[in-house]
Amino acid sequence: MGKKLHVGLALLLVASLALTACGGVDQSQGDGGKQVLNLTEAQEPPGLDSSTTTDQVSFIVLNNVMEGLYRLDKNNEPVEGMAKSVDISKDKLSYTFKLRDAKWSDGKRGSAQEFEYSWKRALDPKTKSEYAYMLYPVKGAEKFNTKKGKAEDVGVKALDDKTLEVKLEQPVPYFLGLTAFSTFNPLRKDVVEKHGEQYATEPDKMIYNGPFVLSKWNHNKDFQYKKNDNYWEKDVVKLDEINVSIVKDMNQKMNLYSTNKVDFSALGEDFTDKYEGKPDVFQHQEASTFYLQFNTNDKFLKNDKIRKAISTAIDRKTLTEKINKNGSKPAGALVPPVVQGPEGKSFRDIAGKEYVKYDTKEAKKLLKEGMKEAGIKEIPKIELLGYDTSNAKKDQEFIKEQLNKTLGIDVDLRPLSFDQKLKLESDGDFQLSYAGWGADYNDPMTFLDLWITGGSFNRGDWSNKEYDKLIEKSQTNPDFNKRIQDLVKAEELLIDEGAIAPLFYRSQLYLKRPTIKDMYAHPFGADFSYKWAHVEGK
Repeated sequence: MGKKLHVGLALLLVASLALTACGGVDQSQGDGGKQVLNLTEAQEPPGLDSSTTTDQVSFIVLNNVMEGLYRLDKNNEPVEGMAKSVDISKDKLSYTFKLRDAKWSDGKRGSAQEFEYSWKRALDPKTKSEYAYMLYPVKGAEKFNTKKGKAEDVGVKALDDKTLEVKLEQPVPYFLGLTAFSTFNPLRKDVVEKHGEQYATEPDKMIYNGPFVLSKWNHNKDFQYKKNDNYWEKDVVKLDEINVSIVKDMNQKMNLYSTNKVDFSALGEDFTDKYEGKPDVFQHQEASTFYLQFNTNDKFLKNDKIRKAISTAIDRKTLTEKINKNGSKPAGALVPPVVQGPEGKSFRDIAGKEYVKYDTKEAKKLLKEGMKEAGIKEIPKIELLGYDTSNAKKDQEFIKEQLNKTLGIDVDLRPLSFDQKLKLESDGDFQLSYAGWGADYNDPMTFLDLWITGGSFNRGDWSNKEYDKLIEKSQTNPDFNKRIQDLVKAEELLIDEGAIAPLFYRSQLYLKRPTIKDMYAHPFGADFSYKWAHVEGK
C-alpha cells in the first residue's frame, strides 16, 4: 500500500451516504465540544484481518486501530510503537525488541508472544496470506511459507513477555519501516481462534491495540472509530471519534463538503477550478503507480508486441492533464519518483529514463506485427475490469476511446466494486484490468517483487526467468549499490516485455478544513494517520 494499494487502488477517503447512521455530526449544528472528525471513503473495507488484508482501504483502518512494533510519524520515518527500544547486532542480522507495558482494548496486557503468533500465522501456508512474502527477510520465513521448512525454524521468538527476538536472512536497510506495515501487527490468538473465519468481519469480532477502536460498521454504508482508552499513549490522542462514510459519486462528495457535513474529502477534477487557491485544497503525493494489467494467458494478450501496442497507444499526458487534473504525472515505468534508492536518491533518477512513450504510428506497427506472430487475423473485443467510482470511470472511458481510435480495439468496460474486482483478479478471471499499486515501504522492491513468477500479486501470470533471478539476487544482496542497478535492469525488462502498461504516478487532491491539524499523510504503507489529528479550537 499496497500500499500496498491494491495498495492503493480505491480512491481513498471519499464521501458519505448517511452520516447520521454512523454518528456523523452536522458541524453547522455543533457537536457539544467533542473532538469529532468526519471523513469520506470510496469503498467498503474488504477485510481487517492483518494476516490476509491486501487493500489500501483496510490498511488505513488497521493503521489507526492497530499498532505494530513501529509506526510512521509525520516525516514518514518509523518511530517506536509497541516497541519501547531495539538492540541491533553489528552485522544487522539480529534485532531484539523490548516491548512497552501496553494493553489491548479489553484491558489484557500485550505480549511478545502475540507478535510471534501473528507473524507465523501470516507465513503459515494454510492462511494463504498474499502478503506473506513481506516477512521473507526473517530467517526461515520463506521456507516455512513455501512448505520447505518448519514454523519453529522461523527467526521470530518471544524470549519472554516483553522481549521479541528477530533474526534476518540478510541485512535489510528498511526493516524497521517494514514493521510498521499491517502484516507485522500482533494478533491475539484467543480472539482469532474464538471467531475463526468470522474474525475481523465485525467490530466485536476483533480486538484493538492502536489509538482507536472500530465502534460501528454498517457494511457498504459507513463505519466509526472511537478513541481507545486503553491505548498506551492515549493522552496524545485528541479525537473522540471519527465518522467515515462511503460514497462513490463525486458530486455527492462535493455537496457533503460544501454543506459542512464532512471535514475531509477527495476533490473531483470537475471542481478544481472552484477551489483553486483556497486553503482547503490539500495535495497528497503518493508513492503509487496506476497501470493496465494484462492477463498473459489470454490468447490475444499473450503476445508481448500486442501488449506493448496497447501501452504505446495511450496518451498519458492528456490523461493526467485533462482527465485526472489532480497533479498526477505520466508514467513510463513502474516505480514512482518518490521511491528512493541508496543515499536518498530517487530510483527514477538512478534509472535515468522512462521507457514508454505515446506513439500512434509505433502502436499500429506493433499491433500488426504481434497479430502476425500470434496467428490472429481479427482483433477481438476486450473486456477491461475497472473501479465503479466516478473518477476511475472517466479514466477507463478515456482508455477505451484511445484503444479504439488508434488500434481499432473494441473495449467493453466492466466497472466493479473494489472487493468484486479483487476477487476476479485473484482468480485470474479477466483479460485487461485498470489497476494500481501503492508502496508498502520506501524501496523499489515493494513494486518490483510483485512480478516474480508465481507471485501472489502477479495477477496476469507474466513470467521471465532472467527477471526472477534479478529479483531473487536483489532480495539478499548486501551490496546496496549493485542491488539497485540490478533492480533498474529488472524494471526495464518488465516494461520492455509489456508485462504492464504504466499509466500515471498518482497524486491526489483533497479538501480539508483548515481547522483540522496534524492529520498526517504517508506515501508508503497506509495513507493516513489520525493518532495526532485534532480539530483546532475544540
